[in-house]
Amino acid sequence: MKIDIILAGVGGQGILSIASIIGYAAVKKGLTIKQAEVHGMSQRGGDVQSHFRLADHEIASDLIPKGEADLIISVEPMESLRYLPWLHKEGWLITNDQPFVNIPNYPDKEKIIAELDKLPRKVVINADGIAKELGSARSANMVILGAASPHINIPFEDIENAVAEVFARKGEDIVKVNLACLRAGREFALNL
Repeated sequence: MKIDIILAGVGGQGILSIASIIGYAAVKKGLTIKQAEVHGMSQRGGDVQSHFRLADHEIASDLIPKGEADLIISVEPMESLRYLPWLHKEGWLITNDQPFVNIPNYPDKEKIIAELDKLPRKVVINADGIAKELGSARSANMVILGAASPHINIPFEDIENAVAEVFARKGEDIVKVNLACLRAGREFALNL
């Protein structure tokens, strides 16, 4: 088993939390992980991306070659398009459909969605809206992770446990809302 994931978004959207949760669940399952973080302008508002590789065998490199990613998980739609050259022809794109407008010449949302619509294997979800509806606008990243979970070779229960462990220090209410967002994202993806 091997899965190569590109994580993409904008600083402050929780990309590294997604990586931590997947990594925590993977290590608990005895999988090997390699992660290469390329933050760019990682402070709030700058683009952030990370290569994340997991397997049941040794991994030689932490970088994913172009055209080889099994999955792009993005919390920002334009950022998801930026990394399409890394996506394998059979790979999946999971992305938020709500832009984080951080540059003056940000493209029209309709143009971005039109580009996303051209992809055969995708989950495009209003993660911001779902997270707000469930009580935590900051948990859109968990909605995205939930939507990606059917394409990650880790049992969903293990991902749920990782969310609970990672957020435990923030209190029971934070754990509950993040789990609710995770489950809502998964349900959306499974119902497509």
